Amino acid sequence: MNKSGPIVSVVDDDEDIRESLSILFETMGLKVQTYGGAQHFLAAYDPAQAGCLVLDVRMPGMSGPELQSKLAAEGVGLPIIIITGYGDVPMAVDAVRMGAVNFIEKPFRDQVLLDSVQKAIELDAQARLEQCEQADIEAKLSLLTPREQQILDLLVTGKSSKMIAYELGISQKTVSFHRAHILEKVGVDSVLELARLSQKAELV
Repeated sequence: MNKSGPIVSVVDDDEDIRESLSILFETMGLKVQTYGGAQHFLAAYDPAQAGCLVLDVRMPGMSGPELQSKLAAEGVGLPIIIITGYGDVPMAVDAVRMGAVNFIEKPFRDQVLLDSVQKAIELDAQARLEQCEQADIEAKLSLLTPREQQILDLLVTGKSSKMIAYELGISQKTVSFHRAHILEKVGVDSVLELARLSQKAELV
């Protein structure tokens, strides 16, 4: 995880817009990086860097919507705010459908953009936190033996130790032994917590 804090990346081919947005964000204590085009942004982008993307629609080469589509296709979850002087309803609907936090037409009030950027940074922070939590859960579950994983899969469906023992053809005592080890490895105190973690890790 990048330790420099969130960065607002501004992609706009208009130098005056880039400069004014940079001053606006820096005045509010935000770190800013500007790019004159989508390709420049892609060449420098680090997925580990927290923040958000403020993106113009019409630019030479790759347009804003094309960059948004490319990032979405590559699974990049960086929150995006679209700004444009040529907006229309279908364009706005498409941008939001593809995950844009907001679609703002120029000229806009500074506070509208700042509020959207703050929301985007918060969304990004939450998403990164959830990714870290999920990775931690998956790391713990990966410690389970094949038999423990088999018993886990049955436990989280609500089956009792007795039912699991019958289904697997082993003793109930053996199931209880594995159950205790599973809870210990995963670091939870109950099967209910275990089921929640397993579901969160998308392993159920």
